[in-house]
Amino acid sequence: MLSLNNNSFEITRRMEEDAESLNIAVEKLPCGATVIDAGIDVAGSYEAGKLFSEVCMGGLGKVSFGKMDFDELSIPTVHVTVSHPVRACMTAQYAGWFVKVELENKKSYQAMGSGPARSLYGKEPLLQELNIVEESDVAVLTLESHKKPTDEVAIWVASKCSVSPEKVVLLVAPTASLVGSIQIAARVVETGLHKMHEVGFDISCIQAASGVCPIAPIASDNMKAIGWTNDTVLYGGQTWYSAKAEPKAIEKIIDNLPSMSSADYGTPFDEIFKRYNHDFYKIDPLLFSPAEVSINEITSGRTFHAGAVNSDIFRKSFFS
Repeated sequence: MLSLNNNSFEITRRMEEDAESLNIAVEKLPCGATVIDAGIDVAGSYEAGKLFSEVCMGGLGKVSFGKMDFDELSIPTVHVTVSHPVRACMTAQYAGWFVKVELENKKSYQAMGSGPARSLYGKEPLLQELNIVEESDVAVLTLESHKKPTDEVAIWVASKCSVSPEKVVLLVAPTASLVGSIQIAARVVETGLHKMHEVGFDISCIQAASGVCPIAPIASDNMKAIGWTNDTVLYGGQTWYSAKAEPKAIEKIIDNLPSMSSADYGTPFDEIFKRYNHDFYKIDPLLFSPAEVSINEITSGRTFHAGAVNSDIFRKSFFS
């Protein structure tokens, strides 16, 4: 049986060995857990962003780099290819675990958690719906945060995942960092898959997937970074899925999959976020999807397509 935590653990071992060349930092906490800083006190690197993203996908996805050209505008991109997309993207990569740990100083550590440790915890409604079981004696969790996790956080994660603290690896990068921009762009396939699930499509039929997404510039602060990284997926993300399903089922939902199906589509995410007082839950959920989606139904050979890249938003968002 595939063990996504074991896969990701092996990638983190390589990251530890190459920490200096990757421009990351590795710390052993008193409880024995490992923390890999990929962007808080270090600059990170493109290769670190690639490996961080592959850890998020439980070793079932590969990331490479390229560029998108829009007339005179050229933007660096990630190219993601995924095998076992439901397991890689939904049970690992999706940022579905809100980590909140009360600390001794009466403050709390908060971060969005991704990676295969989510499937060991297993309490998220999405994971319970998909009914996929993961067994491992190691737990690997990636955190989107501008603060490094403490010993208390590692022990809390270990208890939630039923592993020993020394078997926990926590990787962390802020949204406003090179690795942060890369790992969010690498979620383009996951974003489209989650949208399919949200509109009632049976995603178990998805057999393989790939996607291309621009990498956002590194912003001056995390709030602006949230806007820019969302813009890359919503207005520049392109995805391709291979499926074995009834063509009519795909035809029914394809127009609802790209971000342009949302009433909130058409302005930089930073403006949308401000419009709703920075409350994600007030934004139309149909917005959170790639700009362009294609699904190839392999039995009939038919390909369904909807959406388009909107480079005008990049010009307004990144260069205004």
